[in-house]
Amino acid sequence: MNTTVEAVFTIDETLKAMRAKLTGIIPDSEIQAKAEVAHKINLLKREMNAVILGHNYMEPALFHSVPDYVGDSLQLSVVSSQTDADIILFCGVWFMGETAKVLSPDRTVLVPSRQAGCSLAAGITGADVRALKERFPGLPVVTYVNTYADVKAESDYCCTSGNAKKVVEYLFEKGHQHILFLPDEYLARNTAAELGVAYIEGRHQDSAVLPKQEKAIVGWDVRCEVHELFKPEDVQKIRTAYPDAVILAHPECSPEVIKQVDVAGSTKVMVDYVEQVDAPRYALLTECSMGENIAAQYPHREMVRSCSLSCKHMRLITLEDTLHALEHMQHAVELDETLIARAKTAIDRMVAIR
Repeated sequence: MNTTVEAVFTIDETLKAMRAKLTGIIPDSEIQAKAEVAHKINLLKREMNAVILGHNYMEPALFHSVPDYVGDSLQLSVVSSQTDADIILFCGVWFMGETAKVLSPDRTVLVPSRQAGCSLAAGITGADVRALKERFPGLPVVTYVNTYADVKAESDYCCTSGNAKKVVEYLFEKGHQHILFLPDEYLARNTAAELGVAYIEGRHQDSAVLPKQEKAIVGWDVRCEVHELFKPEDVQKIRTAYPDAVILAHPECSPEVIKQVDVAGSTKVMVDYVEQVDAPRYALLTECSMGENIAAQYPHREMVRSCSLSCKHMRLITLEDTLHALEHMQHAVELDETLIARAKTAIDRMVAIR
C-alpha cells in the first residue's frame, strides 16, 4: 500500500509539495488553484480524525495532495479498517465507499459525489445474481469487487482483478467443475483463457448448456465503459511509435487487446512493475489519470502519455467536492447490517485463500 507525502500545514508548503510532484504533469495555474483547497482539506481531516483514501484513478491534483493512502479499491478499504479514524473519506466511486463501509461498519464513510457510479457495478443487481443461481443451481458465485454490496451479499466469494485467477483456481481445486464469475465479461474471459477453461455467457443460458466433462467459467455480459474502448490497433500504434515501450493493460480490456500486450494486470501490478522493472518506456492501457499519477510518482521513468480515455465517474471526484464532503459530512454510505454481514462473508472468504 502506497502512502502519500507527509502532511503539510501551510498553503506555501502545500503548494511547494504539489509543485514538486506535479510540475510538468498539469499546468502550474491548476496547481496554484488547487493548493489552497488541498491545504484546507489537510487541516480539516486532522481536526475531524478522518482518513482519506485516494484511488489510482483520481485526478493528479487530488491524488498527490490529500490522501493518506493511495492504491487499489480493496487495498484501501482494508487499510482504512485498520486505522483509528472516526471518518473514512473515500476518493473513488460509490461501490468503493460501500466496500469500505462493509469492512468498517462502525465508522462514518463518505464519498465526495453520490453520482460517481460505475458501468460494471450498475450492470448487475442482487436480483440478477439470485436469478442466475436458480438457473445454475449449485455453482459457486465469484463476484468482482467492482460491484455494489447487494451483489456481494449474494456471492460466495469476491475477487479482485489481481487475484481472480487464484480464487477461481481454488474453487476448481475444491472440485467445482463450473463457476459463476460476475459481472465483467472481459475479466471473466481473460481469466478463463489464462486457466485454459471454457467461457460461457450466462445471461441467456441455463445449466443445460454446461459441458459435462469440461471446466467452465459462466460469465455476464457487462464491461468497463473505459477499458472496453481500448482496441488492438491502439497497441499497434504504440508499438509503431515507441517500439521499445513495455505495454501494460488492465484485464478489464478485451481478450484481443490482452493477447497483444506485454503485461496484463491490476492497477497494483502496473504500479509495481513501473517501480521495480527497468524499461526504456512504459505505456498503460487503463484510465488516463493513472498514467499521469505514475509519471508524477516516478519521474525517473519515461511514461508514454498518449491516453485519451478518462472515466466520467472518476472525474466527478474533485478536491472541491472532497472539501465539501468533510465540511458538511455529506454523501455518507448507509447499508443494512444484515447486508453488510453477508457481503463481508464473501470478502473474508477471498482473503482466506492462500
